[in-house]
Amino acid sequence: MGTGFTTDTPIKVARYGISSVISLVDDVLIEQLRKFHSERTGEPYEEITNKDRDRRARRITLYLNLMNRLVQRQVKELKAQPFSPGSDIVRYFDLLPDSEPRRLFDKMLAEDNQEKKAEMQQLLRTFVVPGSIEVNIMTKLDRENFQGSVKLPPEFTDAKAAFRGFALSELRSSIVFSAGMNQRLFRYINQFEDFYPDNNGRFKKEVILKVSDFRSSEVQGLFLAKRGIWVSEHRIESGLNCGGHAFPTAGNLMGPILEQFKERKTELIDKLFLSFNKALAEDDRDTLDQPPEVKFTVQGGICSYNEDQVLLDYYGMDRTGWGTPWLLVPEVTGMDKIHLALLSEATEDDMYLSDSSPVGVPFWNLHTCASETERLKRIDAGTPGSACPKSYLVSNTEFTERPICVASRAYQQRKLENLDKEAYTEEQLAVVKEAMLAKSCICHDLGGSVKIKNGIEQNVTPVVCCGPNIVDFSRIATLEEMISHIYGKANLLTSSDRPHMFIRELELYVDFLRDEMAKFSLNLSNRKQKYLVKFKENLLEGIEYYQRLHSMIIKDDRKSFLDDLKSLKNALDALDLDSISPSRDLKICQSQSS
Repeated sequence: MGTGFTTDTPIKVARYGISSVISLVDDVLIEQLRKFHSERTGEPYEEITNKDRDRRARRITLYLNLMNRLVQRQVKELKAQPFSPGSDIVRYFDLLPDSEPRRLFDKMLAEDNQEKKAEMQQLLRTFVVPGSIEVNIMTKLDRENFQGSVKLPPEFTDAKAAFRGFALSELRSSIVFSAGMNQRLFRYINQFEDFYPDNNGRFKKEVILKVSDFRSSEVQGLFLAKRGIWVSEHRIESGLNCGGHAFPTAGNLMGPILEQFKERKTELIDKLFLSFNKALAEDDRDTLDQPPEVKFTVQGGICSYNEDQVLLDYYGMDRTGWGTPWLLVPEVTGMDKIHLALLSEATEDDMYLSDSSPVGVPFWNLHTCASETERLKRIDAGTPGSACPKSYLVSNTEFTERPICVASRAYQQRKLENLDKEAYTEEQLAVVKEAMLAKSCICHDLGGSVKIKNGIEQNVTPVVCCGPNIVDFSRIATLEEMISHIYGKANLLTSSDRPHMFIRELELYVDFLRDEMAKFSLNLSNRKQKYLVKFKENLLEGIEYYQRLHSMIIKDDRKSFLDDLKSLKNALDALDLDSISPSRDLKICQSQSS
């Protein structure tokens, strides 16, 4: 959900039992929101300036503590409310799906005996539990930091400082590690006692891995387990059918990946537990008799109740995550009015898998967002690149001793001058220029919407990183409407003939393979031909898997599902990988687009 769209979502909905994840990338935005919500709620506020050596960690800790206090206060007030129409406590139970608390609530409403009704109401109050306030770190965003011209020690890198901010907070919650393994960050975790089990085998703070395949869960989980850190949740996300940064697999599709988790999750837990207990013993800590609780969850492109239920019932997932549709619910996420309207009107032509991210991985972007409009204006004016106000994504030392961002004006102007001197063909040069100029200041612009919405700053140009399934939802919704849609009680989908989530992911992978083949043929790819061949083979195996199991995983319109599979198989068969060998006389380079 970017750096800004859910940064204050817990304050809005956690009291209703709704869990959400906030990004810890932008500590400047976090500090601005701490000031905003402190003043709004009468909480004391003292600014943490750039002069503070540990400013990043301290800003994060204080903001998380503020959110925790505000949510706890809201829940206390909610529990004390009468069960009268329009109250938050009535709304809490109205939002619940079929469950013991919901059935008791309905029974209470129908009870005529006032004494029994009061007893039920007291019991209902005990069921009220706030949603968790989870935090996310993109592990590879780990810039080294300076105090003036002096480089700070390793514990002050962006990832470690953000992690420390969470670790020292009052939250009893989880941290989500995404974008792969950062060994120096993972080695840092065991310095904090909250990540070890207490005398009851429980953790105050837990680790969640966001992964795109089973091997990633196994490798990262084992690395942590050997250091006495338990992974409490493996959060599986589609490599391409997601929002924000996309981390495509080598053509391995969601269905087969989930099948592997289904078949091997017990094996995975046992393997990790063996290493975990051994590490506890070596550290002179009490070992556990059995593995701590582990959840396997999934997210990425879910649009309907039927899709959701297959993930829970057939694949045995413990929970599912919905992200992009919530951007159309203004009382939940930080979307400003202009971009809310743009999202509700978005078509497939408006959403594209872009080269916008300076990180160098594909990034879902909205063509019509203000950030893209301003980027194109700067190019037309002959001044491409951003002023780089925050520098979270600095990484390039091609022209400077100290790293700069490839989306910055300082980099792009120098790069343009040097590109003309490189030995590119005309066709290559056009592709390389386009990919280079596509880079946007996403670390700053992803926080634009929430700043506009809260009146913090107006002169900003938001970027919107929703997933491709935004085109399936075309109107602004209330909290009640979106929850009713998720639980299958209402339908907010734009069209009845939209592709199934598995089909859409397959379409995206076929398009991705075409793009990779085009780069390869121009000698602008770091991929080898055998990678592309294996990619295609994996897609074909995925199609065969879906054809074989379609009656078990597709609940409605199976004919359309099979027809779509056949069409995409034909498209794959038409891709001739033998005919794309690059010319030997072309310059080999990497276009930073993958």
